[in-house]
Amino acid sequence: MWFFARDPVRDFPFELSPDSPEGGPPGPWVLHRGRKKATGSPVSIFVYDVKPGADEQTQVAKAAFKRLKTLRHPNILAYIDGLETDKCLHVVTEAVTPLKMYLKERAEAGGLKELELSWGLHQIVKALSFLVNDCSLIHNNVCMAAVFVDRAGEWKLGGLDYMYSSQGNGGGPPRKGVPELEQYDPPELADGSGRAVREKWSADMWRLGCLIWEVFNGPLPRAAALRNPGKIPKSLVPHYCELVGASPKVRPNPARFLQNCRAPGGFMNNRFVETNLFLEEIQIKEPAEKQKFFQELSKSLDSFPEDFCRHKVLPQLLTAFEFGSAGAVVLTPLFKVGKFLNAEEYQQKIIPVVVKMFSSTDRAMRIRLLQQMEQFIQYLDEPTVNMQIFPHVVHGFLDTNPAIREQTVKSMLLLAPKLNEANLNVELMKHFARLQAKDEQGPIRCNTTVCLGKIGSYLSASTRHRVLTSAFSRATKDPFAPSRVAGVLGFAATHNLYSMNDCAHKILPVLCGLTVDPEKSVRDQAFKAIRSFLSKLESVSEDPTQLAEVEKDVHAASSPGMGGGAASWAGWAVTGVSSLTSKLIRAHPAAAPAETNVPQRPTPEGLPAPAPTPVPATPASPGHWETQEEGTDTAEDSSAADRWDDEDWGSLEQEAESVLAQQEDWSPGGQASRAGQTSNLATKSPESDGSSWEAEGSWEQGWQEPSPPEPPPEGTRLASEYNWGGPEPGDKGDPFAALSARREAGAQLRRDSWGDDNWEGLETESRQGKAELARKKREERRREMEAKRAEKKAAKGPMKLGTRKLD
Repeated sequence: MWFFARDPVRDFPFELSPDSPEGGPPGPWVLHRGRKKATGSPVSIFVYDVKPGADEQTQVAKAAFKRLKTLRHPNILAYIDGLETDKCLHVVTEAVTPLKMYLKERAEAGGLKELELSWGLHQIVKALSFLVNDCSLIHNNVCMAAVFVDRAGEWKLGGLDYMYSSQGNGGGPPRKGVPELEQYDPPELADGSGRAVREKWSADMWRLGCLIWEVFNGPLPRAAALRNPGKIPKSLVPHYCELVGASPKVRPNPARFLQNCRAPGGFMNNRFVETNLFLEEIQIKEPAEKQKFFQELSKSLDSFPEDFCRHKVLPQLLTAFEFGSAGAVVLTPLFKVGKFLNAEEYQQKIIPVVVKMFSSTDRAMRIRLLQQMEQFIQYLDEPTVNMQIFPHVVHGFLDTNPAIREQTVKSMLLLAPKLNEANLNVELMKHFARLQAKDEQGPIRCNTTVCLGKIGSYLSASTRHRVLTSAFSRATKDPFAPSRVAGVLGFAATHNLYSMNDCAHKILPVLCGLTVDPEKSVRDQAFKAIRSFLSKLESVSEDPTQLAEVEKDVHAASSPGMGGGAASWAGWAVTGVSSLTSKLIRAHPAAAPAETNVPQRPTPEGLPAPAPTPVPATPASPGHWETQEEGTDTAEDSSAADRWDDEDWGSLEQEAESVLAQQEDWSPGGQASRAGQTSNLATKSPESDGSSWEAEGSWEQGWQEPSPPEPPPEGTRLASEYNWGGPEPGDKGDPFAALSARREAGAQLRRDSWGDDNWEGLETESRQGKAELARKKREERRREMEAKRAEKKAAKGPMKLGTRKLD
C-alpha cells in the first residue's frame, strides 16, 4: 500500500485569487488577494517563499509572522490565519489595499478629503502609541509601504518585520538590508555621528513625519525635502515640524502628538474624527449619549466617505437597533446609509430590520417608518408586504393619534401596487370608508379622498364601480373645503374609469351643485371638471364609434397605467390631487380641530388660503379671490405630482390650540364666535349627514348613500357674512354669498331641483319626505291637543279651596 504525503497548501482553507498580486512592503513578502474557500469572503494573503542562502531574511519573516499573530489592536493589521512550511510562509489578514495604491486610486477619482486623511493619520499614531507606551516595542519600519487600508477606509499599521523591544531584551534592531527603507532612518542613525537616541519613540516619530510628508506630497525623494512642508495643511505644520526636528529630544511621544493635534483648531479636531472615536467606544456609552449621537449623525453623513458609511456606520446602526435601546432615532441615518447599498445588500441588511420595526408598538418608530417608506418600498416584495407589513400598518387607521392616521393614509399610495386582492379591495376600502365618513380631522378625510383618487387604477373593476363615484360624491359634501376640492379632483383624475351613463347621471349632477359653493376654490375646480366631462360626452355624441375606446378602462382589470390618460385632458387634476395636501398642511396646519359645519372661511391677512392653488396672502373678500391660471397651477404642482408632502404632522393637535386662540382676534364675534365654533365642532361630525354607518367598517353601506349635509344650527354665521378686510358693506360683495344664504334657507325646495342631491338615492329621499310629512302631522296634532286642554281649563275657572276634584 502506498501512502502519499498531504499537501498543506492544498488543504489550507484559504486560496489565492487567480489575478496578479497586489504587491506589498519592500522586502520578501508579496501581497495577494484571496478568499476563504468555505464562504468566499475576501481576504489578503502575504506570501514569503523560502530561498536557499537567505536564512537571515527567513528569520525576519518568521519573526514578523509571530508578532502579527500575537498583537491585537484595532489599528494594527488583523491576523486571521497562517501557514508555515519548509518552502513558504502564508499570513492571512483582513482584506486590505496598500496605502500607496489606495491614494493613487482615490486621486484618480477626485482625491481624498482632509477629513479622511486626518482620521487615517490618527489611527497610525494611535497604533504607534500602543506599541511604544503599552508594549514597549519599536516598530522601526514606519513608512508608506507599512500602511494598509481596509474596505471601510480604515488605516492599518503593518510591516512588523523589523520590530524590536525597547527594553533591550532580544537584541538590538535587526538589519534591514533594503535601501528603500533605510532612507526613512533618522539623521542620528544615518550620519554615524554617534548621537544617542534620548527617547525610545524618537526614531519612529521621525519616520511618522516622513509618512505625513509622503501622504500630502507624494514619494519622498531625499531627506532634505522634509524641510519644505509643501501641501501639508497649515494646522498640521507646527506639529509636523516637531517630528522632523534634528534633535531627538524635541520629538513628542505619540500620545502627546495626538493630544496636540486634537486641541481646538487642530488638524484632527473635526466631526469625522469625533464620530469615529464615539463609534469605537459606543458599547460603553450611556443610552442618552447614544440617542444624541444618532440624532446628530444624519446631518454629518453627507460629508462622510461612502465606504466609511457602508462598512463602519451601518454595522453600528444595525447593532444599536438589534441589541441596544436606540429606537426610532436610528431610522433616519439607517435609510441614509442604505442609499449607498446595492439591491442585494439592501435585501440582506436593511429589509430584515425594517420588517422587524413594523411590528414595534413604539409610535415614534411607526410614524418615522411611514414617513420614510418611499426610501425602501422598492426593495419590498409582495409576499413580505401582504403578510408581514400590511397587517401591522392597518392598525394605524385606528390609532388615536391623528399623525399616525395621517401617515398611514399617505403610505397606502406606496403600498397599494403591492397589495393583493383581499387587502386592497376589501380591507383597505373598509378603513378608507370609515375614515372619510367618521374621522374628526378634516385633513385626514381630505387625504383619504386624495389617496383614493391616486390608487383608483389599482382597484378591481367591481370595486371601482361600487366605490369611486359614491366616495367622491361624499367628499363633495364634506364641511371641510379642501375635502370638497379633493372630491372634484378625484373625479377628474379617474375620469377614464366611469361609463358615459355614470358621467351624465351621477357625476355631473354632483359637480353642478358645487358651482354655487361658498368657496371660490371649489367653484373653480368644479367648472374645470364640468367642462372636461362635457367635452368627453360631446365627443362621444358627435362620434358614437368612440364609445368603446373611451370606456375601454371601465371594466378592465386593475392596472397601474390605467390612469395615464388623465394627463391628456385633466392633467390639472392629476397634479392637483397629489399636491393638494402639501398646500393644505402649510396653509391650515390645524384646521380640522377648529372646523365647524359651515364651509371654511378665508384666512386672515398673513396666512395662505387652504386651496389646491396658491392664493395671495393679502386680505380679500370671498368674491375677490384671485384665480390662478391653469398652466401656472400645473407647472407648480408638477414637482409634487409623484410624492406626498414632507410636512411633519406630529404637531397637529398642539397647533390646533394656538389657532383656536388666535381666532379670538380674527372673528368679529370674538369670544362668542369662538365658543360657537367649538360648540358646532362638538355637535357636528362627518357622519351626521344622512349616510351614517349602520355597521362599523362596512364600506358597502358607508359609500352608497352620500346625502347633503344638514343646515347649520340657528345663529351660525356664514363665511360670506364676515368682512375679511375687503370692500365695505356698501360695496358690491360676493354674488355667491346670497346664493349660499338662499341655499341654506331653501333646503327643502332644493329636493325637487338640480342641486347636489345624489341621484342614486331617490328611494331614500322619498322615505325622508314621508318621514318629514309624518313629523309635521304629529306636530300639528300636538298643538291641537294643547289648545283644547287650554280651552277646558279656562272654561272651568279656578278650583275652590278645600274641594277635591273627582274624575
